[in-house]
Amino acid sequence: MQTITTTEALSAFCERAAGHPYVTVDTEFLRERTYYSKLCLIQLAVPGRGPEDAVLVDPLVEGLSLDPLMTLFRNTSVVKVFHAARQDLEIFHVDHGVIPAPLFDTQVAAMVCGFGEQVGYETLVKRIARQSLDKSSRFTDWSRRPLTDAQLTYALADVTHLRQIYEHLARKLEETGRARWVAEELAVLTAPETYVTHPEDAWLRVKTRSNSPRFLAIVRELAAFRESYAKDRNIPRTRVFKDDALVELASTKPLDMNDLGRSRLLLRDARKGAIAEGILAAVQAGLNCPKEDLPQIDSERDKLQVNPALADLLRVLLKAKTESSGVASKLIAPAADLDAIAAGQRDVPALHGWRREVFGEDALKLCEGRIALTAKGKDVEVIEL
Repeated sequence: MQTITTTEALSAFCERAAGHPYVTVDTEFLRERTYYSKLCLIQLAVPGRGPEDAVLVDPLVEGLSLDPLMTLFRNTSVVKVFHAARQDLEIFHVDHGVIPAPLFDTQVAAMVCGFGEQVGYETLVKRIARQSLDKSSRFTDWSRRPLTDAQLTYALADVTHLRQIYEHLARKLEETGRARWVAEELAVLTAPETYVTHPEDAWLRVKTRSNSPRFLAIVRELAAFRESYAKDRNIPRTRVFKDDALVELASTKPLDMNDLGRSRLLLRDARKGAIAEGILAAVQAGLNCPKEDLPQIDSERDKLQVNPALADLLRVLLKAKTESSGVASKLIAPAADLDAIAAGQRDVPALHGWRREVFGEDALKLCEGRIALTAKGKDVEVIEL
């Protein structure tokens, strides 16, 4: 197997790849010790079975430029094939400002093609390529050099089998006319704003038991400080303070260093210096937040007047549509969407795009009494009224 360590070798492979209809891509990275993912290895493969058709790229080699790869990523005549692409795309967008296009994500395509929800790469290798994977190197430190033969073999398998998986899924999408469905799902992955973090919104990821606006204001300020601090220093959020400590601080509302020292959950390093000062400033900002600027939990869904009988019927309809289409039910409509529809809401994803074709149109007819459901053996059938 070939490991590329020079810009010239990478340029030569990318130029050859530009003559193929697609290239499969995967990465190995570390994120346990940093805020941003540290790219440690890139795997690339083009159609073919020769040893020159699949390579490894070592981005940690001094002097290696990834510019040729970014040029290939911008080449719209070559499809870039990933599996579960989000973290890979985030790395390339953050480090190079590039999102590969056109993009094909085999995990998304597999869900549309009836392989279940968030199907793993190993499952697709077994079911489509009829091969097994050695996963012993999965949780290794990819930043250490030299990499072992087992690591290199494991990494390369992530793009060699992907060729057969892509060709199978692309063919199935063409046969079923569902390529547009996948394109709709990939719109979020290919949008640059998906990979932009906003510290002021970080509090939305923190689980709390209280919906008190003042409490949430302190949570918001603490989460924003933690996000900015971690981002500026490229360290994990948990190295600043963990979620349980954040919630504790929002509850105890420390006003000085003595109060901060009484925290049970705060790390020792967070009780002094810049982190401690940032915590106290964040708590004070939350306490002083004007009433009109206090955060509010969206309670509209909790207040929905859900028709439970209709919600149950929608679940039966969804099960029937899932079985007939082969698409995972949670991809079509999660339970919250069904309850919203049963409560009269119409601005839900299940009623738009390809989901409307598969489920939404009949869901609306069911709500309006224009269709009925009947059991026929083990199947549920739709009857026009």
